[in-house]
Amino acid sequence: MYERVIITGGSGRLGRSVVAGFAEHGHDVISIDQTVPGSPVPGVTYRSMDLLDAAGTRALFEEIRPSAVVSLAAIAVPFSAPEDVILRTNAGIAHNVTAAAVASGAKKVIIASSPSIMGYGSPAGWVPPRLPLDEDVTPQPWHAYGLSKYVAEQVAAMFAQQTEDVKFISFRPCYVIAPEEWEGAPTQQGHTITERLDDPALSAVALFNYVDARDVTDFLLTALANIDRVQNGSVFFVGAKDALARRPLAELIPEHHPGLAHLAHGLTGDSPAFSIQKAKEVLGWEPTRSWHTELRTELQA
Repeated sequence: MYERVIITGGSGRLGRSVVAGFAEHGHDVISIDQTVPGSPVPGVTYRSMDLLDAAGTRALFEEIRPSAVVSLAAIAVPFSAPEDVILRTNAGIAHNVTAAAVASGAKKVIIASSPSIMGYGSPAGWVPPRLPLDEDVTPQPWHAYGLSKYVAEQVAAMFAQQTEDVKFISFRPCYVIAPEEWEGAPTQQGHTITERLDDPALSAVALFNYVDARDVTDFLLTALANIDRVQNGSVFFVGAKDALARRPLAELIPEHHPGLAHLAHGLTGDSPAFSIQKAKEVLGWEPTRSWHTELRTELQA
């Protein structure tokens, strides 16, 4: 079904793939970001806006009159700005975009969260009730980025309590790998994929999670098409079927996270530490890309 879709953060690492994928599937895409990418996607409308400007954001949304909104815009890396700035920016954008979407008549709103809200890496120690993590495990954010993304989920839940006319979904994309990063471009943390595979400590901090940006795009397209079957305000993990690791997590997690050793026994083979079963059962989505298939063979060698 054709949608007029606003995608915020459309110039970012994930946003570029999402914009391109939605345009390829025939949607009328309006990308809103502070900057326009150097290589814009043909047929996509690009608008510049500071999404912390609540009145300006609402006016722009009411001008565009979208039927759906995908909110990706945020400071995307923990500790990449002062903690108060990250919290204020990400929580503010989540609220302003969601409020503007509702006011402009959008019927479908999808908001990006993050697996980091779960609390892994906490200096005070973190032991979840089980692995793999699923949507029923209570988040325990310990930094402003994680808290801001948890707030974004609660913003969606709050608006879901205010109206029955709009459907809301929050999703937690794992460590996003952009298409060019399979070719050797540096990832978000500055390492290449091969370096992260060769040195497990680089991926251990995030429990070896990852997802291809195009698989996230496929999830969003599937969610948009099937949102009516979803309980309003639902949350989904979105990740690869496997872990970003050459060895089983049953071996790696006890080495890098001794306090979680008793939880890792079930993560056999290439099983990830984050469950995507809910997305499969509720939406019928499954990822189709893996580092085994996407990473250039010569780079692995």
